[in-house]
Amino acid sequence: MVLLILTTVQATTEEPTSTELPETSGAGFYGLMSLVLISAGAAFYWGLLPKLKQHEQAVLDTRDLALVRVRVALPAPGPAGAALSLSGELKPATEASILARVPGYVRKWNADMGDKVEAGQVLAELDTPELQRETARAEAQLALAEAGCRLAQTTAMRWKELLAARTASTQEADEKQADFELKTAAVEAARAEVQRLQQIGKFATITAPFGGTITARHVDLGQLVEIGGSKELFRLADTARLRVFVRVPQGYARSVKSGQAAAVALPELQGQTFVAKIVRTAGAIDPASRTLLTELEVDNSSGNLLAGSYAQVLLPAAKAEAPITVSANALIFRSDGAQVATVEAGVVRLLKVTLGRDFGSSVEIVEGVNPASRVILNPPDSLTEGVNVEVVE
Repeated sequence: MVLLILTTVQATTEEPTSTELPETSGAGFYGLMSLVLISAGAAFYWGLLPKLKQHEQAVLDTRDLALVRVRVALPAPGPAGAALSLSGELKPATEASILARVPGYVRKWNADMGDKVEAGQVLAELDTPELQRETARAEAQLALAEAGCRLAQTTAMRWKELLAARTASTQEADEKQADFELKTAAVEAARAEVQRLQQIGKFATITAPFGGTITARHVDLGQLVEIGGSKELFRLADTARLRVFVRVPQGYARSVKSGQAAAVALPELQGQTFVAKIVRTAGAIDPASRTLLTELEVDNSSGNLLAGSYAQVLLPAAKAEAPITVSANALIFRSDGAQVATVEAGVVRLLKVTLGRDFGSSVEIVEGVNPASRVILNPPDSLTEGVNVEVVE
């Protein structure tokens, strides 16, 4: 096209010059210029424009290749664990050691080991000769104090009459009245002592404080029983209801509440479970073991469970706080330790994490990310803090 233009121009210049311009010279000039412009436009369209488009496309491709594309995923909760199983010991709901309140000799015992007794039932009777003598002496002292009190009352009344007749001084009358009041107080003290000894004497008959089973007997006929010692006469236990104490780990403590159902199983009773209920908790973590002391109650009206037995307690409602897990291919291991890359508003953030259990395809994250973090999967080794990325859905 350019060659055609040059040839035309050359042919034009070779024509003989003349001082007189032809009448059509203006039209030829404008035609020539039009031809030149058309030729330049065609050259631009067919030659330069494609190159400009190619350059623009190359710039876009370069920018596109420079932008890192990543795939992200939200952390998932860890796998649910099995029901919490803890070991415990079955204990009676109520248990007491029956001790002697007064010294004496065993005259009779009415209950033996294994017997069922009711509240108030007589278990044994004691002979208490020393207590009886002390009671008799206290009663004699009471009678003596009452006699002296009567005499002091009569004397005080007579001195009151003498004072009215002006044959006795006021001081003497007041002394007699005070003596009467002193003797009255002595009578009350003596009477209280008699009542105390009589009340203690009732403890010579040993009774059951509540209904239950005699689990131990340590008395026999004629045996000397002394007070102030730790030797028990009987051990009484209410085994119709049993208590179980377990220590719940700290991770499960928040999910344990009073009223929740549980199950109790014994190794010797395979395939059998007994319904239990959580009745109370300590309400605080034991700093020594980092556990929560929990008490359960089991109905044992059938008598199938024996107090003191070892048992396994299953707590279905006790759940550990769900851990956060991420895909194993999201971890980055560098000199700073384990990290994960997250995306915030299109910008990469590297977070240091603390790893927990390894589940194979996923890893538990103890600390470092939250459930809303957008974690990058398969992050490239060159990924750094603050890089702009594009999330691929």
